Amino acid sequence: MIRAMSYTTGEAATFEEVTAAAEAPGTTWIWVEATDGEAMLERDGDAAAGRVPRPTGELATVTERFDIHPLHVEDVLGDARPKSELLEEYAFLLVKAARFRVGETTFLEEIRTRPVGVFVGDDWLVTVTTDGDDAVEAVWDRLAGADRRALARGPDFAGYLVVDRVVDGYFHLLDELENDIETVEERVIEAPDPDTLAAINELRRELLSVRRVVWPTRDAVNALSRGDADQVGEATEKYYRDVYDHLVQVVELTETYRDLTAGARDIYLNTLSQSTNEVMRRLTVVATIVLPLTFVAGVFGMNFESMPELGWPYAYYATMLGMGGIALVLVAYFRREGWL
Repeated sequence: MIRAMSYTTGEAATFEEVTAAAEAPGTTWIWVEATDGEAMLERDGDAAAGRVPRPTGELATVTERFDIHPLHVEDVLGDARPKSELLEEYAFLLVKAARFRVGETTFLEEIRTRPVGVFVGDDWLVTVTTDGDDAVEAVWDRLAGADRRALARGPDFAGYLVVDRVVDGYFHLLDELENDIETVEERVIEAPDPDTLAAINELRRELLSVRRVVWPTRDAVNALSRGDADQVGEATEKYYRDVYDHLVQVVELTETYRDLTAGARDIYLNTLSQSTNEVMRRLTVVATIVLPLTFVAGVFGMNFESMPELGWPYAYYATMLGMGGIALVLVAYFRREGWL
């Protein structure tokens, strides 16, 4: 599905056709929602020949009208890593929106990423998404509604709004992870169990997924914030620098949370080791108490004909009393040493 908008004569007007929107005066924004990305690319059978897949359908109309390279479209629909490329015709920026979803793996949740391709031209902006995107939807509704004049500031500023909304989603994601980390830390201290270790490993996996997204996104946005792109005006560069600063903060938070989960895992392992040592210490104390008693019972249990005290009528009681005394002395000694 394709949506087209152009800021003309003081308001944002929507268009049914791409050509009409592109020919309208002012800034044009085209949003392509590729619900089935692979179906919108025509591939040759000989993939090893290095042939470039060609967009089809509505996507082909957009790429031909704005001279967008098919490889950049393939990067978006093929879910490539975040990147940016600066051309004479346009500046290409690929970012990824991230959020939690219920996964199909052994983990309860996993990070779901959706690519958002941003193409910034001289007087046009093209965004390509797969399966829709909440960030692009929010910016689209904003520009089509009360904040229509924002589109008049140029396609570079509209592109900034999209990227900024995607990056804001990273903070919401990290807020949820922070709550999970606090919960796990409490469980580690209060009642560590194998489920706690599984939760820690899950958090580390999720943070690794976030890290794989935000690190290349930071580098990609930096290319548009330092004046290398001709399509990004000097007045808009500072907005991209602000997004870059936010990404630096996200990266730092991600690394901090990874350290916290690593610390929680170390605490869990130390607690488990301490618990094991405590059990072994108690077993050692019991074995030490039983050892001399076993010795006494073994000595008097030998079947020799000539053994002293075998004929004494109080030998059994004296032996039991002596064994009890040995046990009491050992228990008192261990308590004094702090082993019990």
